[in-house]
Amino acid sequence: MAAETEIKFRVDDAAALERKLRELGFHMETPSTHEVNTLYDLPTGEMRRKAEVLRLRRYGETWKITHKTRGSEERHKVRAESETAVKDGVQMDAILRALGYAPAFVYEKFRAEWSDGRGEVVVDRTPIGDLAEIEGAAAWIDEIAGKLGVAESAYITKSYALLFTEWCVQTGSPARNMTFDECGTKPPIA
Repeated sequence: MAAETEIKFRVDDAAALERKLRELGFHMETPSTHEVNTLYDLPTGEMRRKAEVLRLRRYGETWKITHKTRGSEERHKVRAESETAVKDGVQMDAILRALGYAPAFVYEKFRAEWSDGRGEVVVDRTPIGDLAEIEGAAAWIDEIAGKLGVAESAYITKSYALLFTEWCVQTGSPARNMTFDECGTKPPIA
């Protein structure tokens, strides 16, 4: 399994962040694209209990299945990740269900991917606000965060599921999934 090292941070102005990325020499790998993620678990809640993720992602017209281990959450979030493309997401969902897994949480966003050849910055427009992720080597993450004006105290290592749970508590929302429809927020124009 490859190790994934990343941080998230809140974004007040996504357009300004993307201008800054261009100034820093990043190029857009993919424009803002609708992404739907479904996390699966067994009826016993084994994946959640072990803090592991089994995710089926649709990003535009492409599908991927991913498994992530618990990992560590210190200054950067580091966890082992295995991921592969899936030709038919509907059939993959059927396979997972046949194996006893069921959808446990769905979250969506519009994601733009940027790269400088050393790592990746993604800009996520989500139902609970705009966030960005910086993924790469730890020293590179800190370097890019500094150039973007992101203080270490603003680093977020929480999952989208945990950020959503916190958002529900703060807002009193009864939403069960982090979708624009359930959260009552309008999706950005992609």
